[in-house]
Amino acid sequence: MEFELVSKFKPTGDQPKAIEQLVKNIRAGTPQQVLLGVTGSGKTFTMSNVVSKVQKPVLVISPNKTLAAQLYQEFKEFFPKNGVHYFVSYYDYYQPEAYIPQTDTYIEKDAQINETIDRLRHEAVQDVLSRNDVIVVASVSCIYNIGSPEEYQKIALEIRPGQEIRRRELLAHITTLQYTRNDTDFKPGTFRVRGNTVELFLITGKEIVRVEFTGDIIEQISITENALHPTYEPLEGTYKLYPAKFWLTPQAKLKIALQNIRLELADQLQKLKAQGKLLEAQRLEQRTNYDLEMIEESGYCHGIENYSRHMEFRAPGSAPFTLLDYFPDDFLVCIDESHLTIPQLRAMSVQDRIRKQTLIEHGFRLPSAIDNRPLAFKEFLAKASQLMYVSATPGEWEENQAGREHIVEQLIRPTGLLEPAIAIKPTKNQIQNLITELKKLQAKQQRALVITLTKRLAEEVALYFEDHGIRTRWLHSEVKTLERPAILEQFRRGDFDVIVGINLLREGLDIPEVALVAILDADKEGFLRNDTTLIQTMGRAARHPEGRVILFADKITGSMKAAMNEVSRRRKIQETYNQAHGITPQPIIKEIRKWEFAADQKHEAVEAELALIKDTAILGREMKDAADNLDFERAAQIRDLIKTLQKK
Repeated sequence: MEFELVSKFKPTGDQPKAIEQLVKNIRAGTPQQVLLGVTGSGKTFTMSNVVSKVQKPVLVISPNKTLAAQLYQEFKEFFPKNGVHYFVSYYDYYQPEAYIPQTDTYIEKDAQINETIDRLRHEAVQDVLSRNDVIVVASVSCIYNIGSPEEYQKIALEIRPGQEIRRRELLAHITTLQYTRNDTDFKPGTFRVRGNTVELFLITGKEIVRVEFTGDIIEQISITENALHPTYEPLEGTYKLYPAKFWLTPQAKLKIALQNIRLELADQLQKLKAQGKLLEAQRLEQRTNYDLEMIEESGYCHGIENYSRHMEFRAPGSAPFTLLDYFPDDFLVCIDESHLTIPQLRAMSVQDRIRKQTLIEHGFRLPSAIDNRPLAFKEFLAKASQLMYVSATPGEWEENQAGREHIVEQLIRPTGLLEPAIAIKPTKNQIQNLITELKKLQAKQQRALVITLTKRLAEEVALYFEDHGIRTRWLHSEVKTLERPAILEQFRRGDFDVIVGINLLREGLDIPEVALVAILDADKEGFLRNDTTLIQTMGRAARHPEGRVILFADKITGSMKAAMNEVSRRRKIQETYNQAHGITPQPIIKEIRKWEFAADQKHEAVEAELALIKDTAILGREMKDAADNLDFERAAQIRDLIKTLQKK
């Protein structure tokens, strides 16, 4: 299984030189290097060429879910025959468990899990364990604990045709893997039983496995990838069923783990009582014993990750198991937009420890809960044997780690496009002035990004634009994970003309239709208006031949000056290259990708399929088949379509 790069383009400009140097460094065992590539120079294409040449599994870490989604789609196009996966936090909403001593306020963990993302995480992990041609595009959540890869594989169940196993025994194994029986609502993570046939809808959502018995012998194992119209293909040889959850412990070890938790509980209760913390001791005893009872009965409990150190038999203070541990020893880690991602990786374990320490001191958690944490930055570096930092504005830390000799520059855009022209306008009446500019863009069917300082302001500005006839949407961190790429897709299609946002409209967004980037309050010095942020934000207009930037400011700050100087330097390099090679800047023509994880995709697929059928007799048989298969949702959709056709 090797990577096979599929592209109609060939490396041009300074891409060939960058690819050659990056590959040379990796093969020489260079632990850290930097790819400094300007916006629009084809960094992802360069990375893809590097991957196809070094033939190593790759983990790409992105600073946010939106950029991760864009990278996932791009790598998926470059490597359609290989395993490309999306691994981000599976929470649409997440409120961590916390305690505020000053007001005696306990905040219980509250989360809304996105089942689609959960399936994608399992799919990524299972591919990493079973093949070498894998690229996983992840957010920084990949350094959080997800359980031991050794136990994840050990607890997996291997079955094969001809195997002697009772049906009841197989069902017990499947239940141990945390699959739940559901004969009516058959969905990923469930199984159903019909006579001597057991059907398992894998947690990845990709396949349904059918196991047919004759007595106590597995007669046949077959598989289908089409849940709506299953066509089962028989399998030969062994098939491995992986767990539906990450934190699982074999039954033999579970009893030992529970006993160790009880020993720690007794020790901590003694300490709390010696300190006169009787309320805290009572609270801890009640909560822990309840969790232990749940684990004994069902193998799982709410917040089971807090006992992960015992479940995984790790020493106190040892590094947790993360996605990095599922990769083989020799793999490549690419840190996209490293100037943003590295600070996040540095801070995560520190913030987590402070919160957990407060919970432990006040009897909400055992001390071992502190070992359910993200990797410390040193631990991350130790697990990532080869790192490639990718950014248009790499930080000083990355450059120092790599050393000057391992900084590879890619400053030429193959399209010949120049850095955008920059104009400075006063903040007085900035919104009204901006509306005038946006209406000019509307006439040309061009798009714009407007950058504000706060989420609330982004929403209010978007609504104000709508009131003035400008089709606008806002995009910030409170927009659900899987909705963000869909918004960008609609934006590119022209469903609206302007996106208003804050951080998510900076690094890496590849939208060639954007001709204007407007930065409100550009002279407000700080993280959101420093030179790095300004360069990255202005770069969003560098993919359009008429790309320009408006900075609304009443003074030129040091950050503004530094950013404009750097943009000017890069513009001159591109101009010189264009003149030397007779290049006329050309617009980027990029296919608009369909976001495959849209929430209504399955529903649309069913509707489109049924719309092709006009014969009510055929539809009647389809409806009966769906009902016989207990697929009542599909049966109801067909019933409604029959009624519509009969009325017509």
